[in-house]
Parts: sequence; C-alpha cells; structure tokens
Amino acid sequence: MTAGSRTPDDPLVVRAQDGDPAAFEALVRRHQDTVYRIALRVLGDPVDAADAAQEALVAAWRGLPGLDDPGVFRAWLYRIVTRRALNALRARVPETPADTVEEPRSAAAGPEQYTVAGGLRDALARALADLPPPQRVRWVLRELEDMSYEEIAETVDATPNAVRGRIHRARTHLVEALRPWR
Repeated sequence: MTAGSRTPDDPLVVRAQDGDPAAFEALVRRHQDTVYRIALRVLGDPVDAADAAQEALVAAWRGLPGLDDPGVFRAWLYRIVTRRALNALRARVPETPADTVEEPRSAAAGPEQYTVAGGLRDALARALADLPPPQRVRWVLRELEDMSYEEIAETVDATPNAVRGRIHRARTHLVEALRPWR
C-alpha cells in the first residue's frame, strides 16, 4: 500500500470478530455509502434501499464471527447487501412506473435540456428495471461501483467469465433500449 492509501479492512475485521464494536463501526463508516448505493441501484427506491442496507449491516455484524477469511470482508458484505436487495425486489408488489419522483430543475438548464435529460434518465431507469436482477446487480457493481470482474464474481458467488457474460448481456439490452436516444 502507498503511504496515502487507507489501511486494509483485515485488522478491523479481526478486532470486530473479537467483539470490538469500535472496529465494526469503523468498517461500517468505511463501507456504508457503497452498501447503500448498491441497494439503491438495485431497488431504485431510497427508503427500501436504506432498509436493505441497514438489514445487511446488521446481518454482517451477526455473521462476522463466522467469516473465516478477513481478507474477503468487502466482497462478503457486498454479497449480503446484494442478496438483501434482490430479496426485497422479489418481495415487491408490482407497481406502475408513474410513481417516479421528479428532480428539481437546474437553473442553468433550459426546458429543452431538462426534458431531454429527464427523458433519458427515465429511459435508463426503465431499461435497468427491465434487466433480470442478476444482470442488473452485476452491471451496477461494474459500471457504477467500478468493481473488477473478479471482485464481482466473489461478491455474487460466480466465476469471472459468468460475470462478464451477464454484464455483456446487460450492456446489449441497455444499448438497444436506449437506441432512440442516440
């Protein structure tokens, strides 16, 4: 590690496994934003995402003593939140997409730019929602969380080649769905 990079999770994980709540709190502070973003991008709803993220962190605290290799903590935690988010997604009652919340207009953007940007954003959200959840999760982890194929494979318990295949299919779907916006 370089002098400017942060310390690895391993020492904190070992201390947290020994019952040190401050060490687990440091791990939560370090990963909570990513845990929430993963849940939000899978679920698309801030309230559901906050619930899934909280449940994942509680599950991680409870399951931490059973984690054999502290070096896989990050992937293990992201796997927990991914599964929580997917379970919440499966449990949802289908709703109409008209329940989307509009973002406030930017003062610098004119009506045309706002309409185009909002339409493209909505089209992307619909295209992502149309992806099968396993493809969506892998695409989110790769494109929005910038995780490597190997990290994603570890997180979702798959091979890197299987991850590449799902991401490729997700990208193909998104390109087709967004073709009218080109």
